[in-house]
Amino acid sequence: MIKRISILFIIVMIIGIIFIKFLYRPKVYSASDFDIETITSPNDYDKDGIDDYTDIMLGARMDALNKPKYKSAYYAGGYPPDSEGVCTDVIWRAFKNAGYNLKDMIDLDIKNNPNDYPGLDGVPDSNIDFRRVRNLKVFFDKYATSLTLDLKQISAWQPGDIVIFGSSYTHIGIISNKRNKDGIPYLIHNAGQFNREEDALEKWNKKSGIVGHYRYEGE
Repeated sequence: MIKRISILFIIVMIIGIIFIKFLYRPKVYSASDFDIETITSPNDYDKDGIDDYTDIMLGARMDALNKPKYKSAYYAGGYPPDSEGVCTDVIWRAFKNAGYNLKDMIDLDIKNNPNDYPGLDGVPDSNIDFRRVRNLKVFFDKYATSLTLDLKQISAWQPGDIVIFGSSYTHIGIISNKRNKDGIPYLIHNAGQFNREEDALEKWNKKSGIVGHYRYEGE
């Protein structure tokens, strides 16, 4: 009898965990729920009929849905396979969806302005430089529009924006067009978690601090 009760308890627990993890979903809000105007880019670099900001956000979402295994490694040629990646790989993949080759852009800037990138220690490496958060921060500081770090200014956080965390530049992600009940947008990122597009912007801000918020205006 006790054995049956124990088995029944375990089954109920398993069903409960499955329900919480896979069936229960908090309500997702959009910008219009808060009378926020969604900003779109005047540029469509890849001429696909979708503006750059939206393209970048959708590219990040495709990577999130693909759920590449979190793996930090060095790859000859620079690019990891689609099945692998870290937080920085979300960024170049997002930009690729808008038609931009972020690796080439960063490699060129490092070649022309090596002193702007102190993290290189004078030794550029095109196989990894574009996959380091500290280098991405230098690049976006130079070539993107820097925006508020205050999450209370919810209208300033727009789909396709780039956000960097940590005083040592430890994490990076893309802003989603989904928002939580307070109007704070979801974060699209890869930290090895199950849901790669999630209500995590506040959590990461509390954990590491937001040190960069950018909007790439395009070419």
